Amino acid sequence: MFGWLKSKSPEEKLEALYKQKLKEAFDLSKVNRAAADLKTAEAEAVAQELDALRKQAQNPSK
Repeated sequence: MFGWLKSKSPEEKLEALYKQKLKEAFDLSKVNRAAADLKTAEAEAVAQELDALRKQAQNPSK
């Protein structure tokens, strides 16, 4: 009922950012391949952060 009041977790924020970067890369790939490659690299960096966050969540003792 009050889902719009709930703040996103850091994992959800990174997932949304990753999807946004991939969409931008796809859109740019039709016009400028070099810019699309840069956006894809940015998306991969976000994916690595997301993986690190998930691993940290699985092993909270470290």
